[in-house]
Amino acid sequence: MPDGARGRSEPILEVNDLKTIFRTRDGEVHAVNDVSFAVKPGELLGVVGESGSGKSVTMMSLMGLLPMPPAEIVKGEIRYDGRDVRAMSPAELRDLRGGDVGFVFQDPMTSLNPVFTVGYQIVEPLRVHLGLSKKAARVRAAELLALVGIPDATARLRDYPHQFSGGMRQRVMIAIALACDPKVLIADEPTTALDVTIQAQIIELVKDLREKLGMAIIWITHDLGVVAGIADRVMVMYGGQIVEHGPVRELFARPQHPYTRALLETVPRVDGTRDARLRSIEGQPPNLAAHPASCPFAARCGHVMDRCLRENPARRDVGAGHDVACFWDPATGGLRDAG
Repeated sequence: MPDGARGRSEPILEVNDLKTIFRTRDGEVHAVNDVSFAVKPGELLGVVGESGSGKSVTMMSLMGLLPMPPAEIVKGEIRYDGRDVRAMSPAELRDLRGGDVGFVFQDPMTSLNPVFTVGYQIVEPLRVHLGLSKKAARVRAAELLALVGIPDATARLRDYPHQFSGGMRQRVMIAIALACDPKVLIADEPTTALDVTIQAQIIELVKDLREKLGMAIIWITHDLGVVAGIADRVMVMYGGQIVEHGPVRELFARPQHPYTRALLETVPRVDGTRDARLRSIEGQPPNLAAHPASCPFAARCGHVMDRCLRENPARRDVGAGHDVACFWDPATGGLRDAG
């Protein structure tokens, strides 16, 4: 990791009490509820949770990528490198999204424009955001394709997305995201649609680029195995909220929230017996049509108590940079202290 990134202690991206709703014909959907987190340069934050937990909506809220309406950020502070993102003009936001903040989306076939060559799609942000000439931008585009492991890069600039395999298209998406040397890379389930061999290649590529470039990375996924291998910290989301957060080794070794524990029990173990059965999480995710007045996991939790039904727990520190939003204490099997 570059020395500048390694030595910096203040966050590059800070989010405080973010709340995003969708206004629909059937009423408001409370998609993101009082979410707060920060990420430092060179750090990789893993964001996990099942579908509908608010992972992607949270990250798209940060850079104004949601259609407004029906979406609306009704509360919260978003700061990038000390600047108030919510106070930025549309032009400033476009510059931020294409320049300092890069995105890699889940499905490269729908994210890439099928009627333009991949070269054009890499060259365009280089010309718009960095002001490069067409010739200089094409040279840089070829360098980016080579950086992400695409052979014969100069020739492949002339190819269209359908001429690339799924894994290669994802590499192209990473090249586009890296085009303007972003300080933050947000990767939204970038390996979900790929086979396991290609997944491993993409993960190794991102780890290598992080080491070389010192980017902060937010990696959104439902795959706890991936998070265990690449993340510094993990943020577990459920029902539009952060229910647990901590250093990856600490959280995996000492999960405090019943949802986190249930997620870990659904992961196959290489040291398990042949007749060991994977567990599932029974029940359905919460209805987000109402602002949560109780714990969102209460209906599916095996440790639910009366207080869980009356009150939505706030996040509290449990040591070692680890916090949890839960009244249940796994150490005692009873109510956590009321502090």
